[in-house]
Amino acid sequence: MTHSRPVVRELLTSRGLAPRRDLGQNFVVDPNTVRRIAHLAAVGPGDRVVEVGAGLGSLTLALAETGATVVAVEVDRGLAAVLREVVADLAEVTVVEADAMTLDWSQLLAGGDAWVLVANLPYNVATPLVADILDGVPQIARLLVMVQREVGERLVAGPGSGAYGAVSVKVAFWGTARLVGAVPAAVFMPRPKVESVLVEIVRHEPPDVAPGELFDLVRTAFGQRRKMLRRSLAGRVDAERFVAAGIAETARPEELALDDWVRLTKVIAAA
Repeated sequence: MTHSRPVVRELLTSRGLAPRRDLGQNFVVDPNTVRRIAHLAAVGPGDRVVEVGAGLGSLTLALAETGATVVAVEVDRGLAAVLREVVADLAEVTVVEADAMTLDWSQLLAGGDAWVLVANLPYNVATPLVADILDGVPQIARLLVMVQREVGERLVAGPGSGAYGAVSVKVAFWGTARLVGAVPAAVFMPRPKVESVLVEIVRHEPPDVAPGELFDLVRTAFGQRRKMLRRSLAGRVDAERFVAAGIAETARPEELALDDWVRLTKVIAAA
């Protein structure tokens, strides 16, 4: 049984709670939507799921219905208390009151690899959280995140797209990303002014290059994305190295695919 709009409203008002703007709280109040997300997560008995921003448990309940083991993370103390009540009879769900941006992931996910992360992420933490998990939490093999449309478009963007940027390269380095659905504003309470999308990221074997060196180069270039690479990377990459990497020094960062960044990083490292 997942939460409807009246149930969410009652859970909040009966405990003197309200959605917090500072945490970007928008609760999904449509049972069909959370069941759809659980279906897209493609989890079931034997699977391990970590849900970030579990809130009042709408999606938590849908994930539990699949038979998966769920660790539900919620930073808001008031909501975490309600969430514990909501899932009190579900042995497969564990509630953890913590900030996903600072928690010890290795400790939280101890005991197994191949976790799936499912989350409804507010705008202010979506990009840094996804980036941090890809960089430092290899136990999470797959992510399904609900984010604002513009964030989702950046996560999945390819070269030549206006949405393509440093985070797009990072995502491509660690995994394969795709948009798997849209989520209308009408299913949230309160109703946001923006559209949301669902993004799936599946880890793959990363390229054989030092990620820190590649990401530093990418950040530097995209920091001045309107400039040609010979300008934005001046002092780091000379004309000879651009030639060796097979990259035009007159190109701009959004024109380079992941393979291009890998070659350029290797040429610099070999110098």
